Amino acid sequence: MMKQLVLAATLFGIFSTAAIADDRYATRPPVVLSPDLTAPWINQLGGGRVRPVVYQRPVVRQPQRGLFQRRVLRQAPQAAPQTVSAINPGIPSIRRPIEPQYLPQMVDYDTTEKPGTIVIDTNNRFLYLVMQGGKARRYGVGVGKPGFEWAGAHKITRKTEWPDWTPPSEMVRREAAKGHYLPARMDGGAENPLGARAMYLGSTLYRIHGTNAPWSIGSAVSSGCIRLRNEDVVDLYDRVNVGTRVIVM
Repeated sequence: MMKQLVLAATLFGIFSTAAIADDRYATRPPVVLSPDLTAPWINQLGGGRVRPVVYQRPVVRQPQRGLFQRRVLRQAPQAAPQTVSAINPGIPSIRRPIEPQYLPQMVDYDTTEKPGTIVIDTNNRFLYLVMQGGKARRYGVGVGKPGFEWAGAHKITRKTEWPDWTPPSEMVRREAAKGHYLPARMDGGAENPLGARAMYLGSTLYRIHGTNAPWSIGSAVSSGCIRLRNEDVVDLYDRVNVGTRVIVM
């Protein structure tokens, strides 16, 4: 009888221990495995309010495509188109921002010339429209390149908006020798090298005109003509009349 009681007590103790163990592990936090092979295999376990620490890198999932869903390919960015010089077809023009001193501005100007006279300082690349009270409106210009400089006094004999361009025969031959073939004539427009306006000087081939290459203002690049930015030549065009005296020095 005593042996049976001892055996029953032993069995009761075993089952009670198992039940307590089951209760203790029934609420244990799960084991979190990291997908990052460089992290610990088993992360820190916490209980109660302590959250398990998870070591992992962000996983970027690619969207799944259906069997017949069109695939969208990302195109490489394209370089901005370069403006091609009308004088040198096929040769990209080098762009640079215009220097601030070449933007239109009112300046003090001491001269004996009458108001309304245009004075062009080719060395410093400025055009002055003489105003009242010792003032002048100053514009930045492009002038004749070496070998094409000139000086003199003329009058504006004609004004034209969006002028056509007929290259002089001398220019055609000169550029052809360099391998640049010019059109016999070009209609007025945004691609025309004379730009938005032209003011013709006397009976010469020279003009004060706009340009489709505004980055050339402040440089000696022309065949003798005086060029301004299109917005500046329009402003000057509206301020002067046929017969205006023009002094180039």
